[in-house]
Amino acid sequence: MTRRVFVHEVAPRDGLQIEPRFVPTEDKIAWIDALSRTGLAKIEVTSFTSPRAIPTLADADAVLRGIARVPGVTYAALVPNARGAERALAANVDELNVVMSASESHNQANLRMTSAQSLAQLAAIASLPRGKVINASLSTAFGCPFEGDVPAARVFDRVAAFVTLGITRITLCDTTGMANPAQVGTLCRQIANRWPELELTAHFHNTRGMGLANAAAALDAGVRRFDAALGGIGGCPFAPGASGNVCTEDLVHMLEAMGWDTGVDLDALLAITERMPALLGHDVEGQVRKAGPATRRHALPQSRDELA
Repeated sequence: MTRRVFVHEVAPRDGLQIEPRFVPTEDKIAWIDALSRTGLAKIEVTSFTSPRAIPTLADADAVLRGIARVPGVTYAALVPNARGAERALAANVDELNVVMSASESHNQANLRMTSAQSLAQLAAIASLPRGKVINASLSTAFGCPFEGDVPAARVFDRVAAFVTLGITRITLCDTTGMANPAQVGTLCRQIANRWPELELTAHFHNTRGMGLANAAAALDAGVRRFDAALGGIGGCPFAPGASGNVCTEDLVHMLEAMGWDTGVDLDALLAITERMPALLGHDVEGQVRKAGPATRRHALPQSRDELA
């Protein structure tokens, strides 16, 4: 039996939102078009937020309208409110990714709304899609940079509220890399057991070096969908200490080495990653890019000097 997992690329949104440099619209489109041909299950193309809040994604409409759609790839956009959802729908988005935080303080910092106000916005968005699907991303599900530990009961309450709105695609987000594998395994199992109908996605940041370990723990708990960002870029601009996402090519390499089918062409991903420093104006993270896949073989050194 094929063991299948699905990889969602979030670099065009989560990655670029924290970059100081504006990537030209035509370069974004070409980058996303290249990613579309690698076998990724989903690409989060952009965010329909205020250009004042996220100036690097001010061209959201043009980018979403300009990409070449590949059959089988879901093209998503993050929307913070009903107005953003209307704009995304007008640009023919496949999936609306709505977001709120498990912690009250991060919700205020990130969205300038209380949790109750966010849920009201989500209810308004849920009435809009006209055949489109909604994914709800729950930020700070594993810990908050302002409040610290987030009780599991609060996460359950948020998930229950999403389900009440008819949302069955839910992403659990480790917004600033505070999660650990034991915590991830426990929380993911509990949610999967309570709501077996949910399509769960795990979204990890590698802030403290545990991103891949957390992904492995979520996989063991039954999660089969994972967000990641090419080159390990990204982070929340409204969360202190935020840093890059789990690196897509490293995640794909790990999953494939463990015997899982991602459907992703790793060599094609690595070729795109090699062009990212020129796109962004700085180098990017990623261990597989530096060392090569574990399947790569090298010539045997010919002399003792070569072994030094």
